[in-house]
Amino acid sequence: MYRKILVALENGRADATLLPHIAQLARELGAELLLLHVADGWAARNFEQLKLSESDEMRADRDYLARCAAELSQGGLAVTTQLALGNPPAEIVRVAAAEHCDLIALASHGHRLIGDIIHGSTIDAVRHATSTPLLVVRAVMKG
Repeated sequence: MYRKILVALENGRADATLLPHIAQLARELGAELLLLHVADGWAARNFEQLKLSESDEMRADRDYLARCAAELSQGGLAVTTQLALGNPPAEIVRVAAAEHCDLIALASHGHRLIGDIIHGSTIDAVRHATSTPLLVVRAVMKG
């Protein structure tokens, strides 16, 4: 059913809940994983227009994706990575379509109305902009 799963990572604590869940699903389905992080800092959002150099944050994001991919690959999974730049919801939808993903997996922080207004809701924006099914895993935030 799902052959290629886009896993939207934020390079934060929520990923620790999302990745094991999705790794197990991918093993059971024999699915390939595409780990995506969207860098959305000032340099990332203006990278192309201003012909900027890659920022330290962007390099750290690439390293993070590589570490996650290596760990999952050691577990026998087929994994690729991609670092996108700009608006996270728009880039998640764009990459999922361009890479022919069957499922988009994201972590939820469980914000309520005020939290969504303050932090924005990537999940809400993605679900309104794509016809690709979403799997939302509630993050367990420790520490």
